[in-house]
Amino acid sequence: MLQRLYQRVLLLAASPRAPWWLFAIAFAESSFFPVPPDALLIPMAIARPQRAWGLAFICMIGSVVGGALGYLIGYALFAVLAVPILHFYHYDAAFAAFQRTFAEYGLWFILIKGLTPIPFKIVTIASGAAKFNFPLFMAASVVTRGGRFFLLALLLRFFGERVRDFIERRLMLVTMALAAGIVGGFLLLRYV
Repeated sequence: MLQRLYQRVLLLAASPRAPWWLFAIAFAESSFFPVPPDALLIPMAIARPQRAWGLAFICMIGSVVGGALGYLIGYALFAVLAVPILHFYHYDAAFAAFQRTFAEYGLWFILIKGLTPIPFKIVTIASGAAKFNFPLFMAASVVTRGGRFFLLALLLRFFGERVRDFIERRLMLVTMALAAGIVGGFLLLRYV
């Protein structure tokens, strides 16, 4: 079953509409969707290694624009939904302390967490909730998401065929490693 799914994704990755899907997934993942764009970027770059840079650019733009929506969600909905609850439980001071800490260290949070397998929507929504400086947030998002996707494109561009062979021979191992990376990312977010 896993092998069939992998083959279907490779076929989708080679379709003419694949770049639009890649943009849409990168956009959605930065604000509300749980699937990372890597699930489509990797097979697309393997199918057409000469397009890896352009695909990374599509991911970066989609992710950054989607990050702006995630920021808006954190900024607007947090104020509407969460702030009354914080006020009810007398956590106003604790939240103000969070905002001060995020104002001081938020740039590092965005830069570090944006490179990890932790869903970027957590970073974008937290940035909006903390009312982090929006232009600085956008600049950091370009740096971190660009770095992440272009590094992946570099590896796929130069090692694409070997990566494809490795994945095809050890698909279950790769899937388990990817799942472990995602779980590890969540654990890092939780305890770091």
